[in-house]
Amino acid sequence: MRRLLYVHLLLCCLSMARPFCPSQCTCVFHGRTDGTGTRSVLCNDPDMSDIPVNVPVDTIKLRIEKTAVRRIPTEAFYYLGELRYLWITYNSITSVDTGSFYNLKVLHELRLDGNMISMFPWESLKEMPRLRTLDLHNNRLTNVPTEAIPYLLNITYLDLSSNKLTTLPSDLMDIWPPFNGAPISTNASQKIVLGLQDNPWFCDCKISKLIEISKMTNTPVVLMDLFLTCGGPENLAGVLFQRAELDNCVKPSVMTSATKITSPLGSNVLLRCDATGFPTPTLYWAKSDGSPVNNTVQESPGEGIRWSIMSLHGILYKDAGNYSCNAKNVAGNADATISVSVAGTISTTIPPVRPTIETGPTSPGTTLIPTDIPNLASFVSTVPPRISTTLSAVPKRPKTTPSNSLQKGSLKTTKTQQGSNGRKLAADEKSKKSDASRSVKDLRIVEETSDSAVLLWTADGLGNDAPLTVVYSPYDEDDVKRTEETNAGSGKMLLEGLSSGMRYSVCLIAKGSDSGKDPCIDFYTLDNVEDDGPNQLFIIISGIVCALILPLIALLIYKILALYCKGRNTALDEEELEKESYVKFETISMKQRTLNSHPTELWARRPTHESERMLLCSRSSIDSQMTYKSDSSRSEYLC
Repeated sequence: MRRLLYVHLLLCCLSMARPFCPSQCTCVFHGRTDGTGTRSVLCNDPDMSDIPVNVPVDTIKLRIEKTAVRRIPTEAFYYLGELRYLWITYNSITSVDTGSFYNLKVLHELRLDGNMISMFPWESLKEMPRLRTLDLHNNRLTNVPTEAIPYLLNITYLDLSSNKLTTLPSDLMDIWPPFNGAPISTNASQKIVLGLQDNPWFCDCKISKLIEISKMTNTPVVLMDLFLTCGGPENLAGVLFQRAELDNCVKPSVMTSATKITSPLGSNVLLRCDATGFPTPTLYWAKSDGSPVNNTVQESPGEGIRWSIMSLHGILYKDAGNYSCNAKNVAGNADATISVSVAGTISTTIPPVRPTIETGPTSPGTTLIPTDIPNLASFVSTVPPRISTTLSAVPKRPKTTPSNSLQKGSLKTTKTQQGSNGRKLAADEKSKKSDASRSVKDLRIVEETSDSAVLLWTADGLGNDAPLTVVYSPYDEDDVKRTEETNAGSGKMLLEGLSSGMRYSVCLIAKGSDSGKDPCIDFYTLDNVEDDGPNQLFIIISGIVCALILPLIALLIYKILALYCKGRNTALDEEELEKESYVKFETISMKQRTLNSHPTELWARRPTHESERMLLCSRSSIDSQMTYKSDSSRSEYLC
């Protein structure tokens, strides 16, 4: 009896351990012959208003279709760690939380078509790293933001059809061939399927890449519907993508000033590239090794044109490499590469050393050399190469070089020392004195800039490995000096960190040279070009103003003189007119008219020209002058 009871309890426990299926859903287990299988759950009750929370944890495929669900809450499926297919289609969903798909690490397919989603949380896709299919067709999406692009890199099936999209980010097409630079493959497994039909597309440069894909053949990007049409602007409404021609939409083209540049070590290099395109492209520089690029400037002198300059100051070996100039606009991108090489060598000469180990009381200014150093050369060889320091309170023109101090100290100590060590040091001092005649000459400065200069010299009698010390500082400023260590064979030194428009002094100190005979020269750094900008601008503006005002002044003077002369001429004309307005009677005589005229009739005569007679008389004829008139007739000339 007990055994039967135990068997009954065991069967009850097994029945309770079987996965529980939600009441409004249907659970199906697809078993295999080996005892394994997969479980799928279908929830399609029209009265269901919430996402079920008691779905079996081993579910592989979950379908929620044709329900009254309006919202997908946060972490709605976090316990379904093995879920691979999630279909929430043809419901009434309007809101999807950012964390709705938390912990769906192996989800492969997400379908949300047939809902009323107007804003999709694209950042939630990062919770599904294996997602390949995203179906959002037949919703109310109005845009795809640029921030969504990084989350769509692995998507191979994207359906955005039957929404309200008018445009797409121009960078979205750059994640797929042929715009991502990857080689085009004909492998069917590498195809990307896009569903973009039934949207009111506004055909302009922003979707020019999409229009270009629609016109391409044998491309990895496959459109579900090839007959995409433009919804705007008005002149392209209803026009197929394959026949649309966009105005003022030109891909960038880039041209560089050079493709290869070889520059000396420490020099300044300017790299320039020019780009054209519409809309006006933007330019940015990049180095092949991924290191940051600074000191760039760009300007657009006109619509559709832009240029950029990158400067390299005091070029070093690390600056060598390939620099690419990239131009980009919404219609596409282009780039050009400039290869930069550096020529020259870097000096690694060991600088001289001045040991200052005091052994007992000495006179002021005495430098002692320890006697326990058997070989001074081995002691010097341990000093690291190329040490550059800043000294304070050092005289401008050092009359006692480090090598001279070493000589004096050595001479004093050799007098007081006994044995083989003393004889070795004395021999060293004797060899140094024999090298005193050796010197450095032809010291000069070339290639001055606002912050650097190149020092050249010629070594006379010095070996190529002979150490040299370069000391330079601003003129008459003894509080700050800088030193650089090099060798005589290099013949050149780059002085950096200088101030613009200042006078500097530089001295070249050779080990073993005579005291006070170190060559020194003075030089000036160039003024900063940016400081001359306001002066040049003032000169240009002044020239333009003078060119405009001087003609106006000349014209004004001419008008004044013309008016003055006209006034004088008018006064003279008035005087002449006034003179001619009086009748000039040359002869007034009294005589009797012969033809029964009145005896006292007066006649007034004056000479009259022929032209005046013709104007004053109605009849003017030579014949009429000779005609005699009767007494009763009047002369024809008396008009």
